Amino acid sequence: MKIGIQGVRGSFHHKVAEHYFGKNVDILECMSFPSLIDALLDDEITDAVMAIENSIAGAILPNYALLDANQLHIEGEYYLDIQHNLLGLAGQRITDIKEVWSHPMAILQCREFFRDYPEIKMVEDNDTAAVAQRIQQEQLYGVGAIASLEAAQIYKLNTIASSIQTIQQNATRFFILNKNARSMGDALNKASLRFTTDHKRGSLAAILNVLSDCNMNLTKIQSMPVIQTPWKYAFFVDVTFDSYEEFKKAEELLRIMALEFKVLGVYKNQRN
Repeated sequence: MKIGIQGVRGSFHHKVAEHYFGKNVDILECMSFPSLIDALLDDEITDAVMAIENSIAGAILPNYALLDANQLHIEGEYYLDIQHNLLGLAGQRITDIKEVWSHPMAILQCREFFRDYPEIKMVEDNDTAAVAQRIQQEQLYGVGAIASLEAAQIYKLNTIASSIQTIQQNATRFFILNKNARSMGDALNKASLRFTTDHKRGSLAAILNVLSDCNMNLTKIQSMPVIQTPWKYAFFVDVTFDSYEEFKKAEELLRIMALEFKVLGVYKNQRN
């Protein structure tokens, strides 16, 4: 197996890959989510780790669009506790930092911390750990990174401030993706679905009622515009269930009721 991650070693995607597949997993670093998906579609990797939502910043809508546009299968999920840290070269203090570079989601999750330092310019970048790597390689004095403690260790940076995220209980949900509809492990009890409905009154409510009648527990619903058809929306739904047979019953009914219907993945619920 070869696992694709967004970012470089020391990133949160790298951390999830090691937790999910093991410490010795073979890694391909991809600097954007589209390039990560391209690597999976081109068989450069067997599996991809992709962040899908954060407990502070919410859903990562471009990644839902990538799911929608490509024939991908969700084989599993992973919830990672995210602790953001301000990193810089050895000997630097926060008063020495003029700019902080990081992924826009990381910046969003740490906005409150930097309100006390309005003189620091926030600069969006592709990856948290890649910034840490660049600071060390190019000896960028006055530049800080928002990244993990693992990135600080790998790239030998000083931790200027620890756990700077706005809310201490900060978690990101990741999807584990493949192309061949392989599910990991036993006790499958969660599913991700994608469907569209017509514009008749009560169409969405009717589908949600079917899920309820089949004892599905709705844990998330996310709408996304259907790009080819203005003002039409696709719905992404996560459900948990106790009985796989009841899930199959719900699936059969929804295939009849929805205009379009797709099971994106059936996997083990990692959050109780």
